[in-house]
Amino acid sequence: MAAQLPIPVYSSSDELYKDLGTATDHATRWTNLAEEFEKRFGRKPSYIARAPGRVNLIGEHIDYALFGVLPAAIERDVLIACAPRDPLAHPRGSVNAHNLHYKYPPRSFSPVKKRSQAGSTPDEEPGEDAVHVEEWHLEIDKKELRWESYVKAGYYGVLNHSFPTASATSPDEPDSHPLPVDLLVTGTVPAGSGLSSSAAMVVSSTLVFLAVNDKLEGVSKGTLVEMSMENEQRVGVNSGGMDQAASVISTPSAALYVTFYPRLAATPVSLPGKSASFVLANSLVTSEKAVHARTRYNLRVVETLVAARVLSLRLGVDVGARERITLRQVVGRVANEPEGGWQEDDRGLRSALERMVKEVALLRPPTADADGQEGVSLEEMIKWSGLPEKEFHDVYLSWIDVEAEHFQLYKRAKHVFSEALRVLEFRDICLKASSADVSTNDVLKKLGGLMDASMESCSKDFDCACPELDQLTQLARDAGAYGSRLTGAGWGGCTVSLVAEDQVEIFITKLKTTYPPYKDLEGDTLEEVIFATKPSSGACGA
Repeated sequence: MAAQLPIPVYSSSDELYKDLGTATDHATRWTNLAEEFEKRFGRKPSYIARAPGRVNLIGEHIDYALFGVLPAAIERDVLIACAPRDPLAHPRGSVNAHNLHYKYPPRSFSPVKKRSQAGSTPDEEPGEDAVHVEEWHLEIDKKELRWESYVKAGYYGVLNHSFPTASATSPDEPDSHPLPVDLLVTGTVPAGSGLSSSAAMVVSSTLVFLAVNDKLEGVSKGTLVEMSMENEQRVGVNSGGMDQAASVISTPSAALYVTFYPRLAATPVSLPGKSASFVLANSLVTSEKAVHARTRYNLRVVETLVAARVLSLRLGVDVGARERITLRQVVGRVANEPEGGWQEDDRGLRSALERMVKEVALLRPPTADADGQEGVSLEEMIKWSGLPEKEFHDVYLSWIDVEAEHFQLYKRAKHVFSEALRVLEFRDICLKASSADVSTNDVLKKLGGLMDASMESCSKDFDCACPELDQLTQLARDAGAYGSRLTGAGWGGCTVSLVAEDQVEIFITKLKTTYPPYKDLEGDTLEEVIFATKPSSGACGA
């Protein structure tokens, strides 16, 4: 299984670059980074970590409901060069972080150990049996995120994973410290574009801190995904794992079918033929996922989780009083999914989803047709959940910041179920196209139709689009795309369009002349915001 494989560490440049794609001059970027590191710090880097951004072909906002998705790594990536400093001359674990981009100033920081009490409850005075424990602490301001916050997030996870803390009353316990390091960051994934620049930063920083401290042994791709998921939560975003899995596990020339239930798994899915490309177009609306999380991303997490509980109750499915059941688990329980999950062909899951697309109507408020409001107030939502108010807050609101007047349980669940079904259909079309003599044009039309349906659902039911994304996807269809949809969290960022290979240049020219923000862009500036991409390999080091 791909998730169980080790992280690739290359010793040969030829071996390294052949898997990264051909649309970017990877050799020049790696060489320039190493040379600049030596100029700044007076020695060569001991390790360079790479993590790519990703494009999600289909399956938006369903990973945290535990449904499968179909992303692919792109060639654009984050590189971090790193080397240890003299541990006798610098504080243990200290980090001197530089960024090649002029707008990101150098930062320095160090983790510290703070003493806490174990063995007593927060409301009690520490008893004689309380243990004084030192825990790692590294300040990350979630309200004012800076570029190094993502580096810190990766570092924090490595500290917790690889460097044991010690009890102050048990001095013989291991008490190792990370090395002091210099690091230099560069990246080509546009921030806020929906191409997962934040995950690329967190994955690459997690990987480089593991490597420079000689902690990579035994860390599989799946372990790196899980660590990176937890690490990104430290900057205030509750990620479902798609971004990290795509950045770590992807293989060249294929999408990645990533599933999360009953466990993380990833399977390459060959894309049909070489007669079409995926073109990424930046709407130039910046989506700051962490900044707006409480009214957007985090809110959708809560809406889908509460929708799962309410739907379970209305379908007679048993749910534990404090269980935070997901929509994927609801599907499995309603359809009596066998232990260990349905088989790889997903016929059981497809059949169950077809039913749930209809059953989701149970979440519509009785007054929806009369007043047009398909959401419910917080008070109504708590009542629907069947939980006492305090218990509801403990289970659904105590661990995440959200803000809303109405919670759209029906619309969010409707999108999740229909989008999960589209993912299975997209995957099946690709699998059949690779094993049967079918018309490529017909295959591309079917895939494009699914992308268009996904965009409509994202816009109308999940409300994660924006006027610019709606306009850009329509212009893409008018310019000849088989299909076009937003990719990433939405609310700005990029679109992905399926375009015939021999029409890519014409397609880009048409978008330049019809999408107003592009009209004055030329040359490299235009290539930064609209470009074709080839599926790349996942995270690696050298």
